[in-house]
Amino acid sequence: MKCRLCDGEDLVLHYSQGNDGQFRFYKCMNCKLVNYDLTSGLDQKKYSGGYIDPYFEEHKQNRTQSATYKFIKKNVPLKGKMLDIGCGNGKLLLLAKTDGWSVNGLELSESYAAIVKEKFDIKVEIEDFLKYDKTSSYYDVVVLKHVLEHLSDSRLAMTKINNLLKVNGYGIFEFPNIESVEFKIKRVVSKIKISKKKYREDYVPGHCNEFCKDSFKYLLKLTGFKLVHWELYSNKNKHIRLLSMLNIGSKARVLVKKANSPVNLGE
Repeated sequence: MKCRLCDGEDLVLHYSQGNDGQFRFYKCMNCKLVNYDLTSGLDQKKYSGGYIDPYFEEHKQNRTQSATYKFIKKNVPLKGKMLDIGCGNGKLLLLAKTDGWSVNGLELSESYAAIVKEKFDIKVEIEDFLKYDKTSSYYDVVVLKHVLEHLSDSRLAMTKINNLLKVNGYGIFEFPNIESVEFKIKRVVSKIKISKKKYREDYVPGHCNEFCKDSFKYLLKLTGFKLVHWELYSNKNKHIRLLSMLNIGSKARVLVKKANSPVNLGE
């Protein structure tokens, strides 16, 4: 097995999941990406649930999208054209459109795409992003909220995003930070067998790759981006304020800027 980011072969078992430890995640000692062994199976369908009304602000999904747009307003200097890849119920696009952005979405769910178009008059294309073939430099901002970790080929995904962005365009990313304090504690607890997590019998992982700051910066360098801002947050209500203040949450919210054309993947 080679690292899916740098093609390195120095991979070390980082942690396992499943009641028998059958799902294994390997850390590349070169670029620090944690690679899930995809030969053990992958379940992406478990993340698709019922459609959540974007106006139901009490729902966690809507709260986090509101937080994402607040981050965009704070860190992106000008309004323009936005693409949200994996736009879900369209909450982020609705906020941006209401605030003066020109918005489009990309979504795997046909039903979600149809609802967002009908209710909010927002164009949403139904497509697997790794197969998406539009490459014109069109957008000022491209957003991926908890999508990157589900894509098997992160270099290809970032190259596509680079090609979709205008010169000096921005990328907004959110994903788990696998080297956060919370995840480190969980791995220690599991290794010394203080507490063993009980998995459903039908459990199969849904993440292909797990990033930390080092591996994400490695990805940016390969694909023509520079890191502008990195912050951590938590979705756990009682911990949100404290973890945000200490910048030790388990999830990363990141702003990057297109710097140059990506490295040719054939090189």
